[in-house]
Amino acid sequence: MTSHQTSSRSQSSDSPDSLESPEHIAGPSPALVRVIAAACGLIVANLYYAQPLAGPISAALAMPESQSGLIVTITQIGYCLGLLLIVPLADLLENRSLIVWMTRFVMLALLALPFSHHPLPFLFAIGLVGVLSVAVQILVPLAASLAPQAIRGRVVGNVMSGLMLGIMLARPVSSFVTEFSSWHTIFLISAGIMLVLSILLQRVLPERKPATQSHYGTLLSSMLALLLTTKALQRRAFYHACLFGSFSLFWTVTPLLLASPPFQFSQGQIALFAFVGVAGAIAAPIAGRIADKGWTWPASLAAMALVSVAFLASLAVPHGLFIGVLTLAGILIDFGATANLVLGQRVLFVLPAENRARLNGLYMAIFFMGGAAGSALGSWAYAHGGWPLAAALGAAFPALAFIVCLTEKR
Repeated sequence: MTSHQTSSRSQSSDSPDSLESPEHIAGPSPALVRVIAAACGLIVANLYYAQPLAGPISAALAMPESQSGLIVTITQIGYCLGLLLIVPLADLLENRSLIVWMTRFVMLALLALPFSHHPLPFLFAIGLVGVLSVAVQILVPLAASLAPQAIRGRVVGNVMSGLMLGIMLARPVSSFVTEFSSWHTIFLISAGIMLVLSILLQRVLPERKPATQSHYGTLLSSMLALLLTTKALQRRAFYHACLFGSFSLFWTVTPLLLASPPFQFSQGQIALFAFVGVAGAIAAPIAGRIADKGWTWPASLAAMALVSVAFLASLAVPHGLFIGVLTLAGILIDFGATANLVLGQRVLFVLPAENRARLNGLYMAIFFMGGAAGSALGSWAYAHGGWPLAAALGAAFPALAFIVCLTEKR
């Protein structure tokens, strides 16, 4: 099925929801889903290339170690702003053009990073990378809108597996590139990838013209009403803010931990460690299928428990087994966080289609605030109490989500 055929078939009904995903169609072609998944992974990776490089980047920019977490935190704050201010445009403007132009602009922001020699210009540019990388959160609802509800969880899960692979591969790839070159190189490479990707997306993505007739200001103001009235959004955003806070804490602190005595890992060794997180990407399609079967609540509890236990396990082992247990913890944390993310999106993507981009934007913005807090608190906790304090915080966040989830009416 060509992208033109997908577009024309997805707009063959008069009602708003059937305009986007009529139940009688088979959904997007596997090739188109793969392209969207790859695009999501390549774009979202821009948020994470700097995470394992916080040490060398902060040293090059003369930033103290206790502030190195700002490099990740500013990126995530920028992403939150983009989710709140740019993603709502997907309910107003033609989606393909919006995605393509954002991909071109993120290329320009990436090009500015290697040529920044002081903290403020670098943080400003990487904040823009965060703002513009929300193109992935227009791509995901686009894929969902092309799929009938019966298989929407599966399609979203497949797309999210690409997105999570991008998140998890970004860290080891940037570490490997830095091992053999410098931290500047990964941003130059990614800028070139964004240019090629913008050309590909313009060719293969179907057009999607939203049915919403509101003005931009009205859409922005409606987001507060959606947040206040959509109980599912409130709960799922809170759950994943806790889990994503733990996820961000783990991957912000462990490179600092492994680079320090007694481990003193090189960037290449840190990259090998970060590769373990890739295994967590298999959770996305699994979680999508579980959600399609109606098992969202127990699966959410299991994901939260998994993340909390993974942190606690790293505190209860002798030194000789620490690296092995930390490796297993990384796999379990990534698996639990990925599963909970997809479960939450499946809940939101069965709500009215005309609100889908704004609901997804609010969901992502709230839990990325949790991620930003996790990164900042993680670097602070590690500087003041080492791994024990950081791991205790990491275990506490999903434990809180677990307790709140127990009160949910199924």
